[in-house]
Amino acid sequence: MSAETLRVRGLSVSYGDALALSGVDLDVAPGEVLAVLGPSGSGKSTLLHTLAGFRDPDAGEVWLDGRLIASTEVSEPPERREVAMVFQNYALWPHLSALDTVAYPRRRRGERRADARRQALEILERLHVAHLADRRPAELSGGEQQRVGLARALACRAPLYLFDEPTAHLDTHVRGVFLEELVIRQRDSGAAALYATHDAEEALGLADRVLLLTDGQVVQVGTPEEVYSCPVDQWAAQLTGPASVLTGAVTSTRLLVRPEWVSLVPPGGDSPEGGRGQVEAVWFRGPHSEYLLDTARGRLLVREPGPPVHRRGEQVGWHLRRTWPLPVSGTGRPQVPSSVAGPE
Repeated sequence: MSAETLRVRGLSVSYGDALALSGVDLDVAPGEVLAVLGPSGSGKSTLLHTLAGFRDPDAGEVWLDGRLIASTEVSEPPERREVAMVFQNYALWPHLSALDTVAYPRRRRGERRADARRQALEILERLHVAHLADRRPAELSGGEQQRVGLARALACRAPLYLFDEPTAHLDTHVRGVFLEELVIRQRDSGAAALYATHDAEEALGLADRVLLLTDGQVVQVGTPEEVYSCPVDQWAAQLTGPASVLTGAVTSTRLLVRPEWVSLVPPGGDSPEGGRGQVEAVWFRGPHSEYLLDTARGRLLVREPGPPVHRRGEQVGWHLRRTWPLPVSGTGRPQVPSSVAGPE
């Protein structure tokens, strides 16, 4: 058996003349969660749908547990791929109860109806929705439907799980509960997983590694710490979280600064690795406050614990604790809205 559950090499997919994926390479080990992070239209859903068997590649290969399942010459149908998928639009059958929805994957494998329903009920109980077993999708909330969709995927006992922005339509509280359950259940199963999202916080918080995708091309792959602290360029930096870019004090270098990498200097204090700036905006975030400074080296977002202690228009000193150098030349990538500008 292959050391990787999933192996993708040179995968390209087109919609007519439009190239949706271009030469994508990736590996996912057993038990690993790989988050695919990218803006809308980057190719995330196309990647997952191709892995699941809903689209055929124009080039490249897809291997699952050492078995070739997709290429220009091979295309196993979705039902034979042993891949479980959770969609962002739930994709539940309107005529089936929650219990029968979760039992369906086992019934397709030939299990007796009573056995399949018994095991389905056990999964619903683990996800705290067993009391909804007899309800149909129209009688469930969005969060409840999403848990039923996750239960159906878990019932497949697949070596690979694909999550296509499953929290896109959930409110903040339900999203947190769902993600906690998703990670626990996936880890317990020992399966590999790809999690597609446009939310950097989700990707960094749940994944073992993160793949950054734009225009169907892989920009960077690494641990959450690597892609956040050591992005390959400004686009990658802004995709993964709030970021300021300063010009070097002496040379023309460009320096990435995360909000937590810089501190405000107390009145009268020195700032040898920083300078002074005017507060343009202040935001209270609950556990911390953020300040947008106008400095001689560029606009700078600073995050400090506690409520605001400075007002708009004040002159303050700042000190850099660390930076990360960025390439000076542009990459031609589309601009990702930077959190440095604050909320609309």
